[in-house]
Amino acid sequence: MDLRNTRTTILNEGSVEDKRAEIRDYFQKSFTIDERLYETLANDQAFYLRAEPLRHPLIFYLGHTAVFYVNKLIVAKIIEERINPHYEALFSIGVDEMSWDDLNDDNYDWPSVAEVKAYRDQVRIMVDHVIETLPLALPIDWDNPFWAIMMGIEHSRIHLETSSVIIRRLPLDQVRPLPLWEICEESGVAPQNQLLPVAGGTVTLGKGRNHALYGWDNEFGRHQFHVDDFEASKYLVSNREFMAFVEAGGYRNETCWTKEGWRWLGFSESEQPLFWVKSGSSYRLRTMAREIAMPWDWPVEVNYLEAKAFCNWKAKESGLPIRLPSEDEWYRLHDLHEIPDQPYWPQAPGNINLEYWASSCPVNRFSFGDFFDLIGNVWQWTETPISGFTGFEVHPWYDDFSTPTFDTQHNLIKGGSWISTGNEATRDARYAFRRHFFQHAGFRYVAAEQELEGTEAMYETDDSVAQYCDAHFGPVKFGVPNFSAQLVKICLQFLADRPKNRALDLGCAVGRSSFELAKHFNFVTGIDFSARFIRIAHQLQEKGVTHYQLPEEGEIVSFHETRLSDFGLSENRDKIEFVQGDAHNLKPQFTGYDLVLAANLLDRLYDPSHFLSSIHERINPGGLLVLASPYTWLEEFTKKENWVGGIRLAGEPFTTLDGLTQQLGSHFRMLEEPRDVEFVIRETARKFQHTISQLSVWERTS
Repeated sequence: MDLRNTRTTILNEGSVEDKRAEIRDYFQKSFTIDERLYETLANDQAFYLRAEPLRHPLIFYLGHTAVFYVNKLIVAKIIEERINPHYEALFSIGVDEMSWDDLNDDNYDWPSVAEVKAYRDQVRIMVDHVIETLPLALPIDWDNPFWAIMMGIEHSRIHLETSSVIIRRLPLDQVRPLPLWEICEESGVAPQNQLLPVAGGTVTLGKGRNHALYGWDNEFGRHQFHVDDFEASKYLVSNREFMAFVEAGGYRNETCWTKEGWRWLGFSESEQPLFWVKSGSSYRLRTMAREIAMPWDWPVEVNYLEAKAFCNWKAKESGLPIRLPSEDEWYRLHDLHEIPDQPYWPQAPGNINLEYWASSCPVNRFSFGDFFDLIGNVWQWTETPISGFTGFEVHPWYDDFSTPTFDTQHNLIKGGSWISTGNEATRDARYAFRRHFFQHAGFRYVAAEQELEGTEAMYETDDSVAQYCDAHFGPVKFGVPNFSAQLVKICLQFLADRPKNRALDLGCAVGRSSFELAKHFNFVTGIDFSARFIRIAHQLQEKGVTHYQLPEEGEIVSFHETRLSDFGLSENRDKIEFVQGDAHNLKPQFTGYDLVLAANLLDRLYDPSHFLSSIHERINPGGLLVLASPYTWLEEFTKKENWVGGIRLAGEPFTTLDGLTQQLGSHFRMLEEPRDVEFVIRETARKFQHTISQLSVWERTS
């Protein structure tokens, strides 16, 4: 059984019988090599050591890759019975690497290694039986039951790599070198690095659902970007090249580091890369199971923060715009060299897919034209925080694979390492780690003038902001029309032939009414007190899209994408100005409006009377003030003495409409009797607020 040279399965060709046999073979080899990796541990005690403080001990991962099959096959409704419910809970959730100073000190009652191995044997038999008996139709896409089998296999391939990093951090007396995991013995003088030109061009990323290979959800969708000409380093940064940064005092020079990097450095007290071992006045290198003389021509392995500090130092030394490549730049360099994709290559073109060694090798060993190591050897850090492409959808069988990383805190690594196999070794693979985290990862640098695009957290998790995203742009609920769109429709009925030059949307929240008004006005100002709301409105205006998550029940959430184009609102967004501001204290320039819309704002103001007494100054004569409010007066927002209505005067009810008539009468006349406008706010999948807002329209008379 050739465990060190396997390829991910092509899912859209061949006969059903052959494909079933291929998947079964891929499963068996993947399951076996996962277990053979742990044979490098010298004894059972090593399974329980916390070598990586931000990860579980290795006993967890021995059980985790097996448990994953059971849990996903149940979610996919392929099997109905569990093998060991206790294990399938205990080994189900890994530890996100979190922040470096947020260590998880929970104690777990781990079972013995023998017990976990016995459980793995049961899972292997069960999955093998499923592969043999589950009805199969080609092609296999992500709705196909066999996608769940591929998900389990490719998941185990990820942990083959992450567990090897943890093993690399165990004490040497807890590991042993084995022939299956033989390292490279080649080393020599490190080559002098240099920048080489890379022609710009358009990069197109993202898989379609008919793609031939398995992919994680973040690989699907579409992304297109024009990359300007740039230069890239001929080689990955070697240990020798990085040594110049160490010798220059880079680990003690705050100006080289980002704020995040300097905080991490203060916590970690690092003075050199993690896998360098100080030996007198020089260094040795820790590989997975050995410590060897420093191979200065191998790639340095660091986290993003260290790679970024080196680039900052290099930029200052050279006077060039040195930085890490973006994801788009990495793909541009990759695609210019027409590198065959795994599984189609006859032999790996680089040190990848375990086809050569169980370690790195010299940076000048594998050439791709004038460049080296465009794929393989070590992963390459990029400047790009991971996010979903346009059209991103969460796979329902693994809803937390990608979305927790769409937080701007996880940067993409590209190209794979020597132990990247299966999906990890394909062109479209998109994996990301927190910037302080260690993998078999190094970097190459670029000199590029093109500015990096800013990245927003892809999914808005603030409950109230997400609720407003859904209320403004989500589906109609219980037949109640969209509130913001309805308000604008009513405004237009009253405006008729009146001027439509400028409109003010006060309390605009995430901006739906502002976008609707922009279809009819020459210019719209959207103002909200909440910077959280304005941030979403800005994101929609700039990118035409935003994403948010909603609670379904308990800790289960769903993920949603909103695009202005879906509502016909994308063409006029340049006519809007979104501003954070206080309705009580608007800046002088916010005046001369033909319409002021204040929706569900009045009963959230701390001094609504001040607002009502001054709003005429913002409106042109003959212009309209449109107020909508459910009149939910609460002292947490408005002191009772400031309520406009909802009180008793001289023992008699005094409504908010009475108060509005009294306070607006000097400058406005109400055009008709108020009308009710409903709206619905979703709290969870089964809990909604159904509210009725009273809408009144006032014309400025003086």
